[in-house]
Amino acid sequence: MGMRGVLLYAVFAVFIDPCRGTLTNCNEVRKVFQLKEIGPVKSVPETPRTGSDLQVCLSKNLTCCTKKMEERYQVAARRDIQNLLQTTSSSLKFLISRNVAAFQETVESLVHQAENHTHAVLLHTYRDLAGPAAAPLGEFFTDVGLFVLGSELSLEEASQRFFDALFPLVYERLVEPDLSRMSLSYSECVRASCRDLGPYGGAPGRLAALISRASMPGRVFLQALHLGVEVINTTDHIQLSRECRRGLLRMSYCPHCQGLTTSKPCMGYCLNVVRGCLASLAEVDAHWREFVRSLETLSTRMHGAQDLEQVLLEVHGLVRDAVAHAQRNAPRLSAQVRRVCGDPVRQQPEQVSSGQHGSAGRDSIPLKGAVRNADDTLSNRRKEFLSSLRLHRAFYGGLADQLCVSDLAPGDGTACWNGAGVASYTLRVVGNGIKAQAENPEVKVKEADPVISQVIDKLKHINQLLQGKSIPKLGTLDQIETGSGDGYSGDCDDEDGCWGSGNGAAERRRIETMLTPGNTNNHRYHHPQSKGFDQMNSGTRGTQSVPLVLVSICAFALLSG
Repeated sequence: MGMRGVLLYAVFAVFIDPCRGTLTNCNEVRKVFQLKEIGPVKSVPETPRTGSDLQVCLSKNLTCCTKKMEERYQVAARRDIQNLLQTTSSSLKFLISRNVAAFQETVESLVHQAENHTHAVLLHTYRDLAGPAAAPLGEFFTDVGLFVLGSELSLEEASQRFFDALFPLVYERLVEPDLSRMSLSYSECVRASCRDLGPYGGAPGRLAALISRASMPGRVFLQALHLGVEVINTTDHIQLSRECRRGLLRMSYCPHCQGLTTSKPCMGYCLNVVRGCLASLAEVDAHWREFVRSLETLSTRMHGAQDLEQVLLEVHGLVRDAVAHAQRNAPRLSAQVRRVCGDPVRQQPEQVSSGQHGSAGRDSIPLKGAVRNADDTLSNRRKEFLSSLRLHRAFYGGLADQLCVSDLAPGDGTACWNGAGVASYTLRVVGNGIKAQAENPEVKVKEADPVISQVIDKLKHINQLLQGKSIPKLGTLDQIETGSGDGYSGDCDDEDGCWGSGNGAAERRRIETMLTPGNTNNHRYHHPQSKGFDQMNSGTRGTQSVPLVLVSICAFALLSG
């Protein structure tokens, strides 16, 4: 062969067999092993050895890997892919979570604005009534805020309690204005008679129905956003199959065994491995796209009677008219109250508290219209959010490709690892999804991940609600959270607006604390079960809310027709 032939052979051997040409010690492997905190550095051999005990990183050449290292590498490969998933989804998750908080803050601000305006109108129209009415008014709007944000309290009962508490004040100041202050016992009798006497006509029921109807789309919208975060959390922590873990190990860390610590997988090779590992996530794609479209569909319908902002800022008119109705019927109410409670019993002078004279507490609030900041409305917040969310509608369909292109595989023209050595990858690249993996040469996929299938089922159900194609039975949004899929019945046209009353139970304790700290013993907190999403069932909702929901749905259907 001659000296020249020997040299050429040596050079050729270096290029076609990096291990034999360059792997003289394991120093670089040890350095990276320690840097990535894969395991104790003492487990890395000083010099290359035969790898007869290895199960995945097999090689005919000497190796710097041991069986223990291989196990550590597999754990590291799984950790790496899950970290990548969480990093890749972080902007989407933050977008949804941030807007959940923003919507809640806007709703709270809107409810307080509606309360202040209602009090201001009472102050202007019935000055002596406004001060004492502030407390029951505040309790009512606190209940409204809780209901809008997902609490399971009965809004009809909350409305009736408000008007019950208002009746002794109306009776004392408007129906029998010549009376001095009533005794506490007589005042309680007047309050208790309110529901039988009906001094406000149908105002309590109308108020509850209006707010309930306007709140339903928003409750479903917020519930959908919570589910969106749950979907991301679930897919971020997908359980990787044994085949997938071995494939990731072979792709990411087996080259380290041959001293190729800086090599990256070929693009086609990476796509096959990651598409195989994330095949179940690709199945989420169609339903996630539908989820984004359904949120947009619901948003376009939140106007008129379903515009929560508009309805809440008009509550003052209904309350004012209800009081006026009672005042117009003063003679009848006076006779009826005397028949039930007897002649008025006046309160002794020493029993009259300062809070019962005239208007108090909030009578300094001037009358002015509710100001609607054009840049901080619920409608504008939804539009901005949906515009941003639309950019993520293909998130799950392109997830595997994004991981390979952005993080795992090198750019074109760069030497790459093909699973056996540094050379081009010539095997067929499969598509996304479970069915496409039948021909995957790198990762065998037997079936869909049952946890991801459950997430898909939840998305299907919430999409039906968002589109108004299903009428949820009471408590079915709890079932969406726990994965039950049999709680829906009935279909209706898109124009019927068949909105469920939502759930929000998982957020309820936080919302209660946020809106009314220290009031956990109040009557309004006795309606729902004190359980999280996973413990709720369809029987937890109070029966008093059933007529209200059915009336709201029927009324909406009639108006739409």
